Parts: sequence; structure tokens; C-alpha cells
Amino acid sequence: MTLGARSSLREVVAAVGDALRRHGIEAVLTGGACSSIHTAGRYLSHDLDFITRGRVSQAQLDLAMSSVGFRRFRDRYVHDRTPFFVEFPAGPLAIGSDHGIKPVLKAVLHRRVLMLSATDACRDRLAAFYHWRDVQSLTTAIQIAMRNRVGIARISAWSAREGHAKDFEVFRQMLRKQRRSS
Repeated sequence: MTLGARSSLREVVAAVGDALRRHGIEAVLTGGACSSIHTAGRYLSHDLDFITRGRVSQAQLDLAMSSVGFRRFRDRYVHDRTPFFVEFPAGPLAIGSDHGIKPVLKAVLHRRVLMLSATDACRDRLAAFYHWRDVQSLTTAIQIAMRNRVGIARISAWSAREGHAKDFEVFRQMLRKQRRSS
């Protein structure tokens, strides 16, 4: 897949995820780009965050990313023909204090990409709401829950463990209201 100025986020996710897998790098899509996939583009991010699992050298990342036209610039990978950039935040893969994350393989434009499940993407956005009072992240968590089956009981239990049971109730009430109006 050749990336260009008109490439969508989904196309970039598919190309990068495929390149990483072809180069033997296990990396999990998280953050805003993952939320964008789970909201079918209702939320848009310009950066792709992949958390690598296992030992991966800078040279391995450079080679994999160059295979789809990205080059390293400081702490990210940029592409001359697309506005999207890729970052590899330090792991481990976690949501709040939960380190037991089990990523899923999701088909993105006929390619399989390792990413957070819809439930975990929802929790990821809720973590931003809980810790930074980021209302856009709350809205995105609701959009994820509206478009996907998410484990509400799991999210509730995790929220309580994180000390945010009351904030979870805000999410639950807003989600119910959104579902009634749809």
C-alpha cells in the first residue's frame, strides 16, 4: 500500500500495522488512533501510538517504518506525503494500574492490526477523563460504547479499583442518555 496526501487514518494504521508485523515486531495500537478505529472515524487523531511488546531495537523500528515510507524525526516517525505520524511510547501496555491488557487482532482494510479491544479503548479514554478531567475523552468513550459491544461490568469494576466509581457513574448516565436519544 502506497501512502499519500489523501491516505486516511485507517490506511495508515493498516500499512504501519502490517509493516511492523512483517518485520517481526509485536506492537499494539493504542490512544487516539485506536479510538478513531473503534468510533468509525467519529474521533480523529493525527498520531498513531503503538506500544511494542518484547525487545525491539531502534534499528528494527527504523527498518520496518521505512518500508512504508516513514523516517525517524526526533521521537516520532513522519512521512513526507501524509499528515499522520507514528510514535512508540514506552511500555508496558497498561490502562491506569491494569497491566493485564489482552490486545485483539482487528481487520483494518483487509489487514490485521493488533490493538486495544473496544472495551480497553473505552477504558483508555475514560482514564484520560478520570485523571485529567478531559471531557473530549469522555465523549470519545461514549462514542466507542455506542458503536461497539463493551464490557460495562468490567469497566465499572476497573473504575472502582482506580478510585473513580463516581466518575464512572457520570459515564454510565451519559451513555444511557445517548442510547435513549439514538
